[in-house]
Amino acid sequence: MYDYDLLVVGSANADLVIGVERRPAAGETVLGSDLAVHPGGKGANQAAAAARLGARSALLARIGDDAHGRLLLDAQRAAGADTVGMLVGDAPTGVALITVDPSGDNSIVVSPGANSRLTPADVRAAGSLLAASRVVSAQLEIPLETVVEVVRTRPPGTRFVLNPSPPVPLPTELLAACDPLVVNEHEARVLLGPSAGPGPEDWAAALLGLGPRSVVITLGADGALVAASGPGTVSRVPSPRVDAVDTTGAGDAFTAALAWRLGQGDELVEAAAFAARVGATAVTAAGAQESYPTAGEVVAG
Repeated sequence: MYDYDLLVVGSANADLVIGVERRPAAGETVLGSDLAVHPGGKGANQAAAAARLGARSALLARIGDDAHGRLLLDAQRAAGADTVGMLVGDAPTGVALITVDPSGDNSIVVSPGANSRLTPADVRAAGSLLAASRVVSAQLEIPLETVVEVVRTRPPGTRFVLNPSPPVPLPTELLAACDPLVVNEHEARVLLGPSAGPGPEDWAAALLGLGPRSVVITLGADGALVAASGPGTVSRVPSPRVDAVDTTGAGDAFTAALAWRLGQGDELVEAAAFAARVGATAVTAAGAQESYPTAGEVVAG
């Protein structure tokens, strides 16, 4: 019996958000809206999104002993996630500086802060937490060596999901554990480099060639593409049509929903279809964690 449906090992940031009519060019200053502060970070977003959907989720992360850290702790508790793995101290809480344009598209700069101090030793010390989790999800807003340690420390029966964001070259050991590797279009192109083909089906085949057990490519309003090794295992998953307000954190909601449903026994296509609905619902409200739906609020497919 697992204590947790999903353990997220990753970042926790305070999102400092400003709305702009357009993002500035080099050397240019533009005026924006009032500053809004939201709980964020890809790891904290995923743990909160899963908890809001009804999953038993926990977060292994580092935050600072400061107001932003307290904001993040409170937000996880409010969502229903377990904060036993949230380690306090060593550096200020990470911060993400986010601009959002009228179409809902965003640009983000992250100051990692305490996230960069989440170490392999922290993962080893949390071995009992990993052992109690059905699925473990990670991203790359924490050190790559820490994510590799997650793969080495998790029990053999624990499924591993990776969103390599921001994308960097990944070691073979890490790629081989991914089931699935979850990327957006930008991340797919960066990971593949010059070998990237013209479209998502080509990217999926090339990514599978790098070693993951399965691949999911998110395509924004066009849904997602899922692929696994073997013939006839590439499928497109549509996304419901919605009026986007703010895309911040929507990919994290997608990944959390996908990981949770895979742990509950859904097939990859079925889990991705549900995740696409969750992601579409999330973009209809401002903010990241504040926009995440409960299971009853997820839009119909």
